[in-house]
Amino acid sequence: MTPQSVETRNEPLSKSRLRLWLKLLKASNLIEDQIRRRLREQYQSTLPRFDVMSALARSPEGLKMSQISEMLRVSNGNVTGIVDRLTDEGLALRVAVPGDRRASLVRLTPKGQAAFAEHAAAHESWIDDMLDGLNADDVAGMIRRLDYLNNTLEEKE
Repeated sequence: MTPQSVETRNEPLSKSRLRLWLKLLKASNLIEDQIRRRLREQYQSTLPRFDVMSALARSPEGLKMSQISEMLRVSNGNVTGIVDRLTDEGLALRVAVPGDRRASLVRLTPKGQAAFAEHAAAHESWIDDMLDGLNADDVAGMIRRLDYLNNTLEEKE
């Protein structure tokens, strides 16, 4: 069976857009499921934990809990539990914010930086393996189109 273009399906563009959304969601879920499984099996870790460590790795000066929550679009409660565990394991630390007794910055420790570097390298390798059916032109074209989609969606917010 050959793929049909939107024009030959004789359906409203709204239906084709819905199909596109479902295909994007399916691809994202398939990749995310593999990453979750591999993090669990190889590092006894979770994707939310990886995401928090990634945010902290990109901000060596540290982040407030609210900043982490905003970056990851999750609740402060979710982040607090993850940061508590990272701190207990010596992978992160909390540093007081001068002039604000209630706030603290969270940073990765050297041990946390090393652990995240290992996890990030594996993560990149997994993604590369999962997407190895795409050549450089495929990747560049998809990135260009998804950038356009993201920009369009952000303008509508």
